[in-house]
Amino acid sequence: TPKCTLPNSATEMFHRAFLLGLIGLAGVDAFAPGSLPASPAARSASRGGICHLSMQDSSDAGRASPPSGLVLDNTGRISPPVANEGRRLMTLGGAALAAGVVLPGGASAEALKTPVDVGKIDQDLPCTKVLTGMWQLSGGHGYKPDKKKAIEAMRESVEKGFTTFDLADHYGDAEPITSLFRGKYPELWKESQFYTKWVPMPGPMPREVVERAVDRRLKRMGTDRLDMLQFHWWDYESKDQYLEAMGHMQDMVREGKIGKLALTNFDTANYKASRDAGINLVSNQVQFSLIDQRPLQKMAPYCVENDLKLLAYGTVCGGFLSDSYVGKKKLTRKDVDTASKGKYYNMIEMWGGWPLFQDLLASLKTIGDKHGVSVTNVATRWAIEQPAVAGAIVGSRLGLTDHTDSNLKVFTFQLDDEDKALIASVTAKSNDLMKVVGDCGDEYRRRG
Repeated sequence: TPKCTLPNSATEMFHRAFLLGLIGLAGVDAFAPGSLPASPAARSASRGGICHLSMQDSSDAGRASPPSGLVLDNTGRISPPVANEGRRLMTLGGAALAAGVVLPGGASAEALKTPVDVGKIDQDLPCTKVLTGMWQLSGGHGYKPDKKKAIEAMRESVEKGFTTFDLADHYGDAEPITSLFRGKYPELWKESQFYTKWVPMPGPMPREVVERAVDRRLKRMGTDRLDMLQFHWWDYESKDQYLEAMGHMQDMVREGKIGKLALTNFDTANYKASRDAGINLVSNQVQFSLIDQRPLQKMAPYCVENDLKLLAYGTVCGGFLSDSYVGKKKLTRKDVDTASKGKYYNMIEMWGGWPLFQDLLASLKTIGDKHGVSVTNVATRWAIEQPAVAGAIVGSRLGLTDHTDSNLKVFTFQLDDEDKALIASVTAKSNDLMKVVGDCGDEYRRRG
């Protein structure tokens, strides 16, 4: 029996759910042919037959289970499987619908019960507290991206409230995929935010060079205005060149080609120097996690003082900060099978090594069990609670794996003092990465 979904309109969904809830909880026989308005979405889903409304709990996702008894006929109206059983199921089903168990587009119950927290960058640019990272589309991440599947994964993410995406000029087809997403789902595209990057090689930065790069971003993304452009520069010795490039990009903010101008992987001194030169920057994207707490020493205090934001990446260390690695005493080559895992395994080694990392995972597991969430949820929650952090970027292999329901659980709890003390008791034993690596972004540059 095909699975039906309710209408995409949130307003209609709530009205229908509320009505069904009242009817069901009152025990009214609502099975007359005209009892409820026909739903075009349900008619389409039924394809001329009957189908069952799903009351499957999110924890049962992916498991085969018998359909519940609520049935829609091919007009989209409720009909009973059997008379007496129908009344009982209508009561249960109405209550379930009113509680948000059945959602549009096949979304889980968690998506309605747990809204995604959304903040602002520079007062008016929306930013979800958990962003979808698109680095995995660049290759080297254990799968071959499929554009059609990636677009559908983006649809599901946006429908569940994860509307902010982080991408870059060098993330494979990430930019053109956002254009394809716009073409197929224009209304969802309007609800979304796409933060891309420009990572040029150092050199002269006249207006035509900068504008050509910006125009390429616009063309690839199928838009006439970039929500936010994040700028990276490899060599601080050529400061005049990066300031010249920023100046041209700031002109393009005024001209409307760029919404917001930001940085990625700049250290505190050069972030400050850029702003002191008159560049209006709104955020800096930096590595920031339980393993890499360097931003807390200089970058975050500077941002708090100047009302600036940080976007945190590396939050879950390429997947190492997860239940999958709790108690795993030794890694094999298979455990370091993606570009991100290779990168963050090296960071773990610099931080304190695998045995200490296991101590951290054990503590995070204790905290997760206490709150009914995963190790990954705890690590992500820690990141978004840090000063100046607008959001944590969690990478996604779009079209292959879906962690959106799990990510929603980040918004179901907060870390208390006991949790924070337990985490600190482990991280206090680690190396100071500021001394080992340098300030934010120094891992990408030679140190003198």
